[in-house]
Formats: sequence, C-alpha cells, structure tokens
Amino acid sequence: MAADHAAGRPAAPLTPEAARDTAASAWVWGYPLLENYRTMYPQAIDPDDPRSLGGFGRFRHYSRPSTPADTDVVTPNNDTPYSWAWLDLRSEPWVVSVPAVDRYYVLPFHDLDTSYVGYVGARTTGQGAGDYLVAGPGWRGDVPDKIAGVLRADTFLVGVLGRTYLAGPGDVTALRAVQEQYRLRPLSEFLDTAAPHPVEEPVWPVWREADLGTAEFFTLLDFLLRFFPVLESERELRQRLAALGVDGGGEFEPSALKPEIRAAVERGIVDARATLEAAKRDAADSTGWFGTRAEHGHDYLTRAVAADKGLYGLPSDEAWYAGWLSDDRGNRPPDASARDYTVRFPPGQLPPARFFWSATMYRLPERLLVDNPADRYSIGDRTPGLVYDPDGGLTLHVRKDRPQDPEQAANWLPAPDGPFTVAVRVYGPQAAVLDGSWSMPALAVRD
Repeated sequence: MAADHAAGRPAAPLTPEAARDTAASAWVWGYPLLENYRTMYPQAIDPDDPRSLGGFGRFRHYSRPSTPADTDVVTPNNDTPYSWAWLDLRSEPWVVSVPAVDRYYVLPFHDLDTSYVGYVGARTTGQGAGDYLVAGPGWRGDVPDKIAGVLRADTFLVGVLGRTYLAGPGDVTALRAVQEQYRLRPLSEFLDTAAPHPVEEPVWPVWREADLGTAEFFTLLDFLLRFFPVLESERELRQRLAALGVDGGGEFEPSALKPEIRAAVERGIVDARATLEAAKRDAADSTGWFGTRAEHGHDYLTRAVAADKGLYGLPSDEAWYAGWLSDDRGNRPPDASARDYTVRFPPGQLPPARFFWSATMYRLPERLLVDNPADRYSIGDRTPGLVYDPDGGLTLHVRKDRPQDPEQAANWLPAPDGPFTVAVRVYGPQAAVLDGSWSMPALAVRD
C-alpha cells in the first residue's frame, strides 16, 4: 500500500476483511495502552478523583499494607507498599533521585503500552544514593555528569509503580522515611536552569469502561498515539491502523466509517477479546509476562495477558508470580463457599527466594483483597507465628472460616465466600524457580 502511494497510484480501498484483521491485531496491541490510561486518568488527570496524585511529576506513597479499601490497581501487592507517579516528557526529561536504601526496593518505569523502560532499585542499580534521568523519544541533550544512569522511554507519557519493602506494622515509620526521599524533578530544576516553554495541554478523554468492547476503543487509542511515536519494529501495524483512520491525529470517529467497515471492526474486537480470553485461561505463572520492549519483541498477546491479569507486574528476574487456576479436583476457579483447601510445601520446598515470598488472597472477579476478621490478606515467610509440620514442611489452610484448631488458625489464609485466586510472589527468585526445577504444590480440597 505504501509503495502504491509512493508511485503515485491510489491506495487500495480498505476491505471489510482487512478492517477486521487490523482491528483484531490492533486491539491486542493497544489493550495495554487503554488499561494503562484507565489508571493514569484518575491519578494524573482528574483532580477531583480521590485517587488523584495531584498531576504529573508527583509521588504518592502508600506507607502501609494494602487493604480491601485500596482499589487503584487489581491484585494489589501486600508486601511492598506502593509509590505511584506519572511523568510527561514532552517538554524535557525528568530526574528521579533516590537515597541510600537499607532494604529491598524497586522503581520500575514503564511506557504507555506498559513495556518497561528501566529499573532503579536494589537488584539493578544497588542500594546507594543516586540521580537517574528519564528521557522521552528523540531527546539528544547532554547528560549531566552527576547523573548515574539514563532510562530512555519510547513514549512521552511514562508511569512508575514503585515498591519498597515493609517488614511489618512496626516498620511503617522507617518505610515512610525512605519513601519520602524518593524525589522527582524536571531536568531544568535539577540543573537550576530556565525551564523550556510548556507544551500545550490536550483535552484528555474521560475514561469509559464500555469503550473496551466497541469501536470507540480506537477513538481513545487514536488520542493516545499522539504520545507514542512510530517505532520501526511496529511500522507495519501502525500503517494498517492509519489506513483505518487511527493515526494519532485524535480525529478518528467510528460513525464516519462505512457501515460494513465499522461492523468488521467490531467483529475484529470480538475476535481479539476471544483470543485474549483463551490465552489467559492457561496462563498459570508470570514467566515472560512482564519486561522491556526488547524482551517482549512482537509478542503483543503476552503483553496483553500481563496487562489483564497483573497490570504493572514485575519481570521474572525481579519477582516471580504464580497462582492456582483450579484446585486438585478440577474445580475452576477455586471456590471457598463450599470447600476448604490446603497447600502443603514439603520439607525443603518452600519458594526459593533471594529476598522473600508471600501468598496473597483475592476475590474474583474483582481481583481485590478479601475483607476478613483477622485482617490477614497474605501469608508468607515473614508472617509471625507460623506453625511448621513435624517434618519441617509447611501447610497453609485456605478457607473462609477461621479454623478451630489453633495451629491451623496460625496458618490460615482467609478466603471469600465464593470464587478466589491466590497470587504467590517470589521476590528475587532463585534459579530453581526460573528454570522450572521448583514447582508449585497443589491447591488441595480438604475432605
């Protein structure tokens, strides 16, 4: 098509078949962008939303474990309280400064499509203090001498969902002291020079959940593409999108499509959503879900699965995630309304972690924490009072009601009165986790 245009011949008309195929491919590719915007809109754009961070360039720290009242993100992490921020890199880069940190932490910066730009943290940059530059597409300025590293983004809007280790309720003050030293500054402020002329503020579309399933999906995607210059590796898909009218100009209007083309686009969305559902069904652990653009390559479906099942999850080298899609009798999903469960780690077979591990309960379909009388939302190697089996193994009791037996109650992971999922997180997974030589035990129905 591009060759025909270059030769002076008109491009071939868009057929319903081509429109359907493009819509299906582009929906899978664009789904993480919209999921990202779902979070960014209330946090960085809508000042009246209770989840607002106060705009771009501001950290909002959570200095306590998550509870069922925390709904900013699905499958909230109950081990390392969050530090949220968003950056607009259109005018100039930003500098993130960190103190010397005596505990595990990570500040992972992600592009609009959730691909990771880079990481500042204990595993990657160490635990010393430092200043790191986050630069947008096309920035070719001089890097100041005192900058310890540069993270180069492919999109002009970048997010970070930082994590900092919390040892327990008594550690909150120390945790807060660390978080409050994470600092964001525009490069001009960091250098004490004049700020560049501000960029024009766009009219931000209101997030609407229903748009995910209609042709309006591409209206929002068209808006977001203005912040996402075309990458050479994605040029062919972006050209196909442009032929549909989705070119980043912000003017795509589904009602302007020919009826047969719009119908084909909507069929393509149905195709894409079915593809995503099928891919999710057998995705038991997070290996390969999260990573940089180079690590994902053209595997846009895996990136979409990650955005759906664990938005902003960490790559496997940083943290490994797994769970149970069904119990040992094939019930899918597990349901605590009629069954009690156990998870038995044999001696020497606890999750091999460099830092720590946990198992966190979420109710379905919301994938949020479960309210319970014990105020326990996760269990792991840092849980006080665990009772180990006589042979040195560990049995967890997964059920909605507190066990009568005190030893079982000590190892109780409270479940909802209905379907649930449990996320096992291994921070700093050892080789046995990554190469598959260690495996998860079964979620066993208790007779």
